[in-house]
Amino acid sequence: MTTPAASTSLPYHRLARLTGRHRWWRPVLGVPLLAGGWLLLVIVVDTVSYAVGTVAGRPELRDGSIDFGLLPTTALELSYIAFMLPLVVLAVRWTERRPAGSVSSVAGRLRWGWLMRCSAVAVPAVALLAVASFLLPTSEEESTATDQWVGLPAFLTSMAVLAVFVPLQAAAEEYVFRGWMMQAVGGFLRSPWCAVLPQAVLFAAAHGWGTPWGFADLLVFALIAGWLTICTGGLEASVALHVMNNLMGFGLAATTVDGLASDETAADLPWQIAAVDTMTSLLYAAAVLWLARRKPPQRLAIPAVIARPTTLSTLPHYTSHVAYAPGPYPAPTATTPYGPGHRPEPPHGSGAPAAPPPVHPGTDERPAQ
Repeated sequence: MTTPAASTSLPYHRLARLTGRHRWWRPVLGVPLLAGGWLLLVIVVDTVSYAVGTVAGRPELRDGSIDFGLLPTTALELSYIAFMLPLVVLAVRWTERRPAGSVSSVAGRLRWGWLMRCSAVAVPAVALLAVASFLLPTSEEESTATDQWVGLPAFLTSMAVLAVFVPLQAAAEEYVFRGWMMQAVGGFLRSPWCAVLPQAVLFAAAHGWGTPWGFADLLVFALIAGWLTICTGGLEASVALHVMNNLMGFGLAATTVDGLASDETAADLPWQIAAVDTMTSLLYAAAVLWLARRKPPQRLAIPAVIARPTTLSTLPHYTSHVAYAPGPYPAPTATTPYGPGHRPEPPHGSGAPAAPPPVHPGTDERPAQ
C-alpha cells in the first residue's frame, strides 16, 4: 500500500510547485544564475570571436567589434540571445529542483506534435503580415540602395543560416519570459494574470523604446503569448508564433542589400504595420484556441508525490515468519515446487523448529542425524 497521489492539479504557471520543493528563495537564486551566466557566456564568445577575427585579418568596427560580414554578424547576435535557453533549463533544474522539462509544458517535455500543429496555424497568419508589409506605406527615409534585390543565391544562403539561429533565439525569449518568469511569479500567486502581466511589460521593454505603436504591439503580443501558454499548458503555441514571426521579419530584411544591417526591432514598427501585426496575433490566438477545443492538449499537471512504503514486506531487513509444523513429512515428489529431495529451510531467527531432513525417495527411513 502506497500513499495516494495528490488529487489537486497545477496549471502551467504554477509548475514551480510541482515537486513540493518550492521555496521563496529558489526563483530568486535563479536570477543571478541567468543574468550572470548569460553575461559570462557572451564575454567568452565575444572574446573568442574577436581573437579569431583579428587572426583572420578582419576589419574592426567603430564599437570595437570585428566585422565578419552581415550574415555572420547577424548569426552571432542571434546566438547571444539563444544562450539563455540552456541557462533557463539549468536554473529550473538546479535552483528550483524540479524536472527541466516542466518549463516546456505540463507534460514535462516539449510536445512536438502540438508544436507542429501550432506552426501550421502560424504560417497563414505570418503570411498575411508579410503581404501587409509590402502593400502598406512605410517610411520614406530608406535609400534606393537598400531596396535593391540581393539576388537569389545570397537570399537562399541567408535563409539557410536564419533557419538555424532564429528558432533558437525566439525559443530562448519564450523560455525566459513565458517560461521561467511566469512560473517564478506563479509559484507565489495563483492568479494567471498576475503571472502574465509582468512578463509582458518586461518583454516589451527588453526590445527598447521605439514608437508607442511598436511598444503597444509587443505588449499585446506578450499578453497573447502568455495567455495561450496557460490555456494550452505549454510554450508550444507561443514558440510557434514567435519563430514564424521572426523568420518572416529577418527573411524580409535578407531580401535587400544591407537589409540585415538594420538595428531596428519590432519596437520601431510604424502604426500601420503594428496594427496589422496585432490583428494577426489575435487571429492566430483564436485559431489555436479553436484547435485546442477540437483536440485538447494536456493543460494540467499532477504534482509528484514521493511514495513511502507502508507494508512490512517493503521494510529493510524484513523476513516474513512462516511456521513449520514438525514431521513426519510426506516423501517429496517431482510435482513439488521445490523439486525432489528439497524442502525450504525456515528463516533464520524465526523461532520455528528446524525442519527434519527429508526422507530419501524409495525408503521409509530417515538418514542418521
